[in-house]
Amino acid sequence: MDAEERVQAAANFLLQSPPGEINDVLNDVRNIISDDDLLQDGILPALKEYNLVQFITVDVPGQKHQTIVSDAAKVPSLFEGEERFLDPRSKTSFAFDHIGLEASEPQAVEPDPEAEPFRVALEGAILTHLSSHYYDGVATVFAKPGTAQQFIIQLVANKYNPTNFWSGRWRSQYDIDLEEKSVTGKIQVNVHYYEQGNVQLATTHDVSFLLPTAVLESSSNSAASKIIALIGGEEDRYQQSLNSSYQEMGEKTFKGLRRALPLTRQKIDWDKVTGYKLGAELSSSKALFSNS
Repeated sequence: MDAEERVQAAANFLLQSPPGEINDVLNDVRNIISDDDLLQDGILPALKEYNLVQFITVDVPGQKHQTIVSDAAKVPSLFEGEERFLDPRSKTSFAFDHIGLEASEPQAVEPDPEAEPFRVALEGAILTHLSSHYYDGVATVFAKPGTAQQFIIQLVANKYNPTNFWSGRWRSQYDIDLEEKSVTGKIQVNVHYYEQGNVQLATTHDVSFLLPTAVLESSSNSAASKIIALIGGEEDRYQQSLNSSYQEMGEKTFKGLRRALPLTRQKIDWDKVTGYKLGAELSSSKALFSNS
């Protein structure tokens, strides 16, 4: 395998990194490639893709909150090749270092005056929902460019527990169309457990429902709160279904994978396997002589 093939393989490994463990994967593949310049050039596209898909969060320069780096957050730049992302909450855009995971060069952004009132209402409602239901979560609400009727809500919550060998990430995105009175979205959950093994859970759940007319006829704050409540109900039902799956896996699936005990109902001491075999042969020989 030549250097380029090794770099491509490394990029594929990075894209499959479990939540919070991409640096560990990067360090491992770095030892395999043994060429930092080649590695940096070759894996940067994969890092960018990973960060955007995984809803990586970043501290907003000059602010006390974080925002989500994603495709929905991209904004046009005046300079070719420069990538900038929007934080609607502080009305700023920023450059983002996909390797160092840091934001810089903040610039003021003027929001759409027609879309901004409802976007702010959705933002307040989702932040309240976030604080009540998620540990260490971040949510960002975007108004789709060119319309005051369509919005995107993105939410991510991470929990890293390397001491106990597990990590997890919840991602969800909801596209709200006030004109079509619809909400469509997707929930993705990734969990990695790696104590004396390597078990990963990756699930995807699609969400789709219509908004009652009465919801949209209420005030902006009331409508936003009701929409988030409906989204919260979808998330609760999915969480319950995951809990049921976990219980079934523990009681049935994993139990079926366990090695059954031998007839003696005692675990085999593999360091003494040779002794077991010798004992069986001696017993067999003794029985043979007794019968002769």
